[in-house]
Amino acid sequence: MSTLNQGHVELIVRTMAETAISNEAYFSELDAVMGDADFGASLAGGFKAVLGAWDGYDHSTISGLLLNVASSITGNTGGCSGPVWGTLFMRCGMSFRNKSELSIDDIIGGLKNAIEGISKRGGAVVGDKTLLDALNEIVVSLEASAAAGAPMLDAFRAASDAAVQCRETTKGWIAKRGRQSFTGERSIGTLDPGIVAVGDMTVAIMAALNGKL
Repeated sequence: MSTLNQGHVELIVRTMAETAISNEAYFSELDAVMGDADFGASLAGGFKAVLGAWDGYDHSTISGLLLNVASSITGNTGGCSGPVWGTLFMRCGMSFRNKSELSIDDIIGGLKNAIEGISKRGGAVVGDKTLLDALNEIVVSLEASAAAGAPMLDAFRAASDAAVQCRETTKGWIAKRGRQSFTGERSIGTLDPGIVAVGDMTVAIMAALNGKL
C-alpha cells in the first residue's frame, strides 16, 4: 500500500501514546542526567489525556483527529514539552487538511511544517541536540525513499532506523537548547530524551504497522 488512511493514522497516534506512557520512568531517568527529570512524566501525562479524550475526538478526518490531539497535548503536557509536541500534531493536522489518505510526500510536507513550527515556537534549530534532529533525520530518510520509489513500509523502516541512529549520532554533541544546554560541555556523551522518545516511537510504530501496509 502506498498511502496511510484514517485507520493507520489513528493506530500511529495510539502507538505513540502507549510508547510515551510505558516509558514514563525511562524517559524521566534520561532527563535526570542533565535536566529536571520531568520529561517522561510530562509526556506521559499529555498522552494519557489524549487516550482519555479519544472517543470524543473527530474521527471523520485525519486533520480533525490530529488537531484534537494537538489540543489535548498542549493543554495537558507540562513544561516545554506541551508546546513542542502540541505543535508537532497541530502543524501536521494543518498540513493534512482535505486529505483522506497520506502519501510519503504528504508526510514529508507535514513533518517539515512541524519542524518549522517547533523551531519558531521554541527557537531551536536542527543541530541543537533536540527532537528536531530526529524529526529531520526522518524527513531526510523519507525523501531518499521517495526518490527511490520505495514502498511505504520500507520507507518507514528506513526512517525508523535513521531516528534510532540519531540518538547515537547526537550523543557526542553539546546541547544548545533545553535544560541540558545549561550544562554546556557536560552534555557531551548524554542522550537527549526527546530524541530517544522519537526513536522509540518509530520502532513501536513499525511493529504496529507491520502487515497492515
